[in-house]
Amino acid sequence: MSDNAIDVDPGTVYLVGSGPGDPDLLTVKATRLLEAADVVLHDKLPGPEIIDMLPEDRREDVGKRAGGERTPQSEINERLVELAREGNAVVRLKGGDSFVFGRGGEEAEYLAAHDVPFEVVPAVTSAIAAPAVAGIPVTHRDHASSVSFVTGHEDPTKEESAVDWDALAATGGTIVVLMGVGRLPDYTEALLEAGMAPETPVALVERGTWPGQQVATGTLETIVDARDEAGISPPAITVIGDVAGTRESIVDFLQTDYGAAEDEA
Repeated sequence: MSDNAIDVDPGTVYLVGSGPGDPDLLTVKATRLLEAADVVLHDKLPGPEIIDMLPEDRREDVGKRAGGERTPQSEINERLVELAREGNAVVRLKGGDSFVFGRGGEEAEYLAAHDVPFEVVPAVTSAIAAPAVAGIPVTHRDHASSVSFVTGHEDPTKEESAVDWDALAATGGTIVVLMGVGRLPDYTEALLEAGMAPETPVALVERGTWPGQQVATGTLETIVDARDEAGISPPAITVIGDVAGTRESIVDFLQTDYGAAEDEA
């Protein structure tokens, strides 16, 4: 354990965000907790470098992959309670920030309902960090004074969708879609039908801050073809709005350790 060791409480669950994936972007507290925890339950999204930092005998993979294996959330909740009641200091490690589409709020409610103490450890959310390292600010004084974060899992055509794409199109500002690569054709079409301009800039950032980061850019009308040409796959962030167009003016000077600075499509 490092000289910066942290005291952990037996029987406590720490809901920890890992940030976008680069180990250097872990918070100091997150790093110390990962060193001190008795067991770490982790998703796939913290990224391979962070997961490889964890000793195999102290980690459990409870991740979900788009179209792949899934650990039901109910099982994760029950496992957290079980481990804590055994007297373990438990880290529940999630990609990005656990309270931004990470189900951290659900897990906190479940732990509280079962009398298990917990602590929330915030992190750099991928919704902001992935666009940023690709040279895209989610807000910009000249282009967007508001930003909306949206899940991309939902089908825009279903009658009771929790996402009002018509309202988002009318509001303006930046739209950041998480987990939305597969449904990209659906929600870009929904935004077009809602009146958003076809030439609205759009960018996709795959595996932001991971090795092999990719970026594809286009417009609301062309981004699906750009995605397919570049081979963009999950996990990826979609940025819709004028801010996505600012990347073009800085990309030649953008330094990155994560992948090609130039667009893949």
